[in-house]
Amino acid sequence: MRIAVASDHVGKPLREHLTKVITELGHEVVDFGTDDTDPVSYCDRAFPASEAVANGECDRAVLVCGGGIGMALAANKVVGIRAAAVSDAWSARLGREHQDLNVIAVGAGAVGPANAAMIVTEFLTTEFEGGRFAGPLAAIAQYESR
Repeated sequence: MRIAVASDHVGKPLREHLTKVITELGHEVVDFGTDDTDPVSYCDRAFPASEAVANGECDRAVLVCGGGIGMALAANKVVGIRAAAVSDAWSARLGREHQDLNVIAVGAGAVGPANAAMIVTEFLTTEFEGGRFAGPLAAIAQYESR
């Protein structure tokens, strides 16, 4: 898979760590920065990375900021994105199985590198179950297209 990654300045070190994890899992990384530690808005990174997923350029995205919440909020403004701030591997797995998350946001201040690696691994190795979970996602997509 092609995985978009992006972070603000606070999330840069964890994003770099997760880029290695994603590559070691056999995926291609498309990096949307940031490239330094100068302050940058999480929106400036979340929007283009999420758009890459929405338009099919990338399959999924991993976003990193201080708490993960800002990135998730911004990502969800892009039509077709299903994002959540995730702080544990169990939630990453359920988010994929039940909500077909295509973007996760991780908080650099909320999780350490080892936990973040487990979160990303679950996110990238878990498939959507479909079935009874497809109905709510169809309702969300219909509402989103109004």
